[in-house]
Parts: sequence; structure tokens; C-alpha cells
Amino acid sequence: MKWYELIFIVIDMRSFSNLWYWIGLAVLWSSVSHWVMGVPFDMITRARRQGDQAAMDLEAIANINARRVLYISRSAGIWLIAFSCFLLTLLGLLSVVHDVEFAQAVLLMFTPMLLVGYLTTRTAYRIEQTGPQGDDLVRVLMRHRFRVQLIGMLSIFVTSMFGMYQNFAYSI
Repeated sequence: MKWYELIFIVIDMRSFSNLWYWIGLAVLWSSVSHWVMGVPFDMITRARRQGDQAAMDLEAIANINARRVLYISRSAGIWLIAFSCFLLTLLGLLSVVHDVEFAQAVLLMFTPMLLVGYLTTRTAYRIEQTGPQGDDLVRVLMRHRFRVQLIGMLSIFVTSMFGMYQNFAYSI
């Protein structure tokens, strides 16, 4: 048996029937939901409950992360958009025209993350423009987290429906 045959036996390349894909999808959305614009969710809840020093820490880290996101957006935004469009087109063609299941799986993970990236950039811009503090900042970050969670739930639902369809289609 050759080494690449062994790899394909150990790692199932049919993504939607692979447990590791679903674990990766869960970890992806759990991480994105926990790190709200780069700020850990527990820091937001601590600032909401305790105020004072925790709120000042939240303001500091939220402003730092907002400036970081906006710096990346302003300096390399066009290149990131161009590369994302290229990757989206490549995955879309491999998924639809060539029916590559791995490309379909990656496309179902990558596409909603583009929307999350857009929302993160928009929230960072809002933080830079309005400079919310205390409860207003908590409200902005919680609203962002809620939207990300909605995108995540919809994404997981669509991915699971498509994955079940793929598994049924290939099992017959």
C-alpha cells in the first residue's frame, strides 16, 4: 500500500461524512462567537456586571482591536477583497461545475465568514466614529455578537442540510 492510499483511507476526503469537518465547523463558529471583534466575550460580560476597571479595560481593548481591523482594511482591504473574490470564484466553480465535495465544504465555511468580516469591519468603523463607552460599547459589541451568532446558526443549518443531501445522494 502506498503512502497516499493510506492517507486517503485514514482521512476520509468526503467532507460531509467526516466527523472532523463537523468538529472544525463547530470550533469555527464557537470561536467566532466567543471573540467578538477580537474581544473575549467574558470581558464584555464582566464589564457589564462590574463596570469601573473592567469597563475601562473593555474600552481599551475594543478601541485597539477596532483600530487594528480598520488599519488592515485601509491598507490591504482591496487586496483582501480581490483575493476573497478569487477564492470564492474558485471554490464556487470547483463546487458547482466539477462537483468537488471538499470545495463545497470549504465554500460553506468560507462564505459566511466573509459576511462576518464585513460586519466586523463595519462595527470597528462605528466604534471609531462614535467612540462608545461603558454600556453603549457593551451594547454595540453584544449586537455584533448576536448578528454573528445568527449568521452562524443559519450557516450551520444550511451546511447540515446540504451535507445530509450529499450523504444521501452518494449512499444510493
